[in-house]
Amino acid sequence: MDLASPSTNPTYASAIITSPTNTTTANTTANTTATSSLATSISPPSTPSRYENQKRRDWNTFCQYLRNHRPPLTLPMCSGAHVLEFLRYLDQFGKTKVHNQTCPFFGLPNPPAPCPCPLRQAWGSLDALIGRLRAAYEEHGGRPEGNPFGARSVRIYLREVRDFQAKARGVSYDKKRKRPKPKVAAAAAAAAAADPSTG
Repeated sequence: MDLASPSTNPTYASAIITSPTNTTTANTTANTTATSSLATSISPPSTPSRYENQKRRDWNTFCQYLRNHRPPLTLPMCSGAHVLEFLRYLDQFGKTKVHNQTCPFFGLPNPPAPCPCPLRQAWGSLDALIGRLRAAYEEHGGRPEGNPFGARSVRIYLREVRDFQAKARGVSYDKKRKRPKPKVAAAAAAAAAADPSTG
């Protein structure tokens, strides 16, 4: 960089910059201006998404569970059976009423009165949790083929929870299929785009 060229050194119309104290003030002002323009040109680091924050919290909760486990477990020792223990442990914090088969409200989506049936984790919450933990495991260096959150026993457990909760709560968990766009509307849009007189 050429500091002596006239294009990089500004000329001042006023002779106020001649004293040493004013020179320092001018340099400080120039540095502040340069710093502020640099700060505005660099974008601040983006904040993690809600999904990333939740994934981090879930991962920390699972790791804490492993540390508190008796005997304590390390991540490489963790299996699908330990994941199932973790999911059953989480049931105590659930907020979804799941009726027992002996309950008179079994199968009713909106029971008319309270009952002593337990509160459990909803199937959708468990399914989303396993998805986040599965991704976090691989982000923390785990091999996809050894991922305990993708174990067959975990998939079977989630399917059983889904089916039982659907029966107990009278709720259907069928996948919603995307409806294809009507062919008439798509053909009309294509014809309008191809017709130059409608522009």
